[in-house]
Amino acid sequence: MIKIKRPKIKKLTWGIAGCGYFAENSFIPGLASLRRSSLNSLYSHKLNRAQQLAEKSGAKGFYDDYDKFLSSDINCVYVSSVNSDHYEQVIKAAGARKHILCEKPLAITSDQAAEMVDVCKQNKVLLAVNYVHRFHPHVVKAKGIIKNQTLGKLVSINLNFNMDFAPGSNFRFNKKLSGGGAFRDLGTHMIDLLRYFGGEISEINGYMDNLVYKSDVDDFAAGIVQFNNGGYGYFNVSYNNKKAFNRIEIIGHKGAISIENFIGVKNQSAKLSILVDGATKMSFRKRGNKLLFLLKSIQRSFLKNEEPLVTGEDGLINMKLMEELERKCRK
Repeated sequence: MIKIKRPKIKKLTWGIAGCGYFAENSFIPGLASLRRSSLNSLYSHKLNRAQQLAEKSGAKGFYDDYDKFLSSDINCVYVSSVNSDHYEQVIKAAGARKHILCEKPLAITSDQAAEMVDVCKQNKVLLAVNYVHRFHPHVVKAKGIIKNQTLGKLVSINLNFNMDFAPGSNFRFNKKLSGGGAFRDLGTHMIDLLRYFGGEISEINGYMDNLVYKSDVDDFAAGIVQFNNGGYGYFNVSYNNKKAFNRIEIIGHKGAISIENFIGVKNQSAKLSILVDGATKMSFRKRGNKLLFLLKSIQRSFLKNEEPLVTGEDGLINMKLMEELERKCRK
């Protein structure tokens, strides 16, 4: 566990950069449930939007000047802006000595991501990335089962994240702002989960396409990866499916795990099923707020000045893998 040598703080005072739907409807309500965290400031390119959300949330400050926002009474920042803003906002927040939770993907390019990681280290601030799926109790349990070799030799991991998201004014359909479509938005989560379950990835191949919706960004991507320690991972993501059985399947030599009703759904009970050779099938249902578990983990890390469970380095590795697949798909 890496510790950052800085004076410990007793409470986190948060600032949010980017006042979009997720920040308003997920992050802020989650933060409100933490006793040792409070929301103090909001930043948006549109001052009236920051003011509106400040009044709704009870935050003291609202700004359309990022430097003034960083100078307000905050000691950590949630960067929830469009992808193209992550780079500058994280660099400046690190320079202001704020711990940072950044939305995924970390940046538009891996070169930007690498610089962001380096600048945070130079300024002795912690950088975490919002890969929220790692924190569901079923995912944590599945990770433990794999680690304990209960399934034997890992054979394959299959992940699906399909949703219907028609082209419109959302920044994700502007490639300059987002870097890409379904793959950059949803695929980054799948790559992170593959690494979480299977370890580091030695090779990635796949496809990207516009199968239903024709826009500047992809509405479909699929990939296959090989893990350094053996075994393979598969994923597909899309913006073009109105109904899908999004699930996780992990197969080993001695058994298998599935997690259903977990990806792409909120406030529902997820189902974990475990099959092991010589044992009776086991199933568990649990309702788990992934974001709340992540926020509790981030709060603990930032208060103790300890490396978070999902680091800037994770975001950088995931960026490099995404770029590798994108390069191969352009050939």
